[in-house]
Amino acid sequence: MLLTASAMVLTSCEDDGLTMDDLDVPEGYLPSAGTATLYWSSPMAYDQPADWVSGSYNQRFNTGDRLYDNAKTSQENGHGGGLGPVYAGYSCGSCHRNAGRTTPTYWTNWRGASASERSSENGVVGSGSTGFTSMLIYVTRRNGTFFPSYGRVIHDQAIYGVQAEGKVSVKIDSMEFAFPDGEKYTLCVPRWSITEWYADSVSPEDLFCTVRIPLRHVGMGQIMALDHHEIEQLAARSNYPEWGISGRANYIKERGVTQLGLSGNKAQHADLTVELGFSSDMGMTNSRYPEEICEGQLQMEEGSMMGLSYAQLDATTEQMENVDLYMQCLAVPARRNVNDPDVQAGEQLFYQAGCHLCHTTTLHTRSRGSTLLAGTTLPWLGGQTIHPYSDFLLHDMGSEIMGVGLNDNYVSGLARGNEWRTTPLWGVGLQEKVNGHTYFLHDGRARNFTEAIMWHGGEGEASKNKFKNMNKTQRDQLIKFLWSL
Repeated sequence: MLLTASAMVLTSCEDDGLTMDDLDVPEGYLPSAGTATLYWSSPMAYDQPADWVSGSYNQRFNTGDRLYDNAKTSQENGHGGGLGPVYAGYSCGSCHRNAGRTTPTYWTNWRGASASERSSENGVVGSGSTGFTSMLIYVTRRNGTFFPSYGRVIHDQAIYGVQAEGKVSVKIDSMEFAFPDGEKYTLCVPRWSITEWYADSVSPEDLFCTVRIPLRHVGMGQIMALDHHEIEQLAARSNYPEWGISGRANYIKERGVTQLGLSGNKAQHADLTVELGFSSDMGMTNSRYPEEICEGQLQMEEGSMMGLSYAQLDATTEQMENVDLYMQCLAVPARRNVNDPDVQAGEQLFYQAGCHLCHTTTLHTRSRGSTLLAGTTLPWLGGQTIHPYSDFLLHDMGSEIMGVGLNDNYVSGLARGNEWRTTPLWGVGLQEKVNGHTYFLHDGRARNFTEAIMWHGGEGEASKNKFKNMNKTQRDQLIKFLWSL
């Protein structure tokens, strides 16, 4: 059922009366997202509603939460369809555990593999064995075009009786380095290959494969409510030749309109891609993406033989907007331990290293807040001072380190393979508590903060070298500051 905008417009934030003056900030904390800040740090810290979520909108939040987390099946809504026939995860929560980042399956499999398995021709199978992958496998030809039989994503999971599009395998190359003071660190590069192609195999010489692990769903509403003019002004003045930095905005065409990109690893989306996620990640059709992701492929026939019917949509517009509402109403964890002398020293070192030139500490949301995909407005997100530690711009992150750097050869909108949106750092210090791991960067190659920093090249090279030339105490302090975010 398509909801009407008039039925979904919330009352004004003035009626709610919730302002920062009404909120007590506990000792040792600092707000990250205005009135949507959460002042506790449990394993559920990414998955709590903001204080202003109440009444019928709390009910919709809970409905969206269930749609986000509950496992989908191939028989949804009493008819054939639902999950699949091919997919990447069986729910949003299978990859975004507690609205965070589920441990990448390729690292899980790698840790459990023997030496002989790791050194085999294709390496270790990286696809998950429990119905989800917790990563997206993007493929293109080396000339940048897509493969007609596969599209942009390899779906390595399938319902019973249907063949997946392929399976991903990984080899991990590592190299040891040392800081000037002698402390050693290691960098790892995953090397991908695809096996068990459902159709014609693609020659490795003609294949570019890049893997993305899930993003944290922290601050999604604030990102959607960002003041676009402020971001474009940042792009206009983001030129620091002494640091080698020059950020730019990404613009993409969605729903027939060219818009400022804000979400995604390369700022390649103007919205939170709820409908795209249900379609591409879970194979669930909806009004925006009414065709199955394997339309025209063998898996459609296999699904029909399993009794699936593709005659109606798997998810309604109302359901899609409730998921959108859930994501945008999530609270943002506050900064913690701000009175710790080491955290304070680390914050100063963060500035001295120029990290703030891209990881911008303070931004603002536009006065009207955000609008959900079917017309609901969230004015409580408006007029807020927020601290995402990102400029949401594209930066060249280099192609040199270990022969590849962070260049994945995948173009998204205006973003080239070596360009990435500055990752928002709010909530990053709770990832280990929420999700049980510290894998960072787009494909999880960095196993800790130190490795993530040392992968910075290109426009991040100067700041990385500042960190590299700090003494161990200073490096530890800067990382302790990151743990406080």
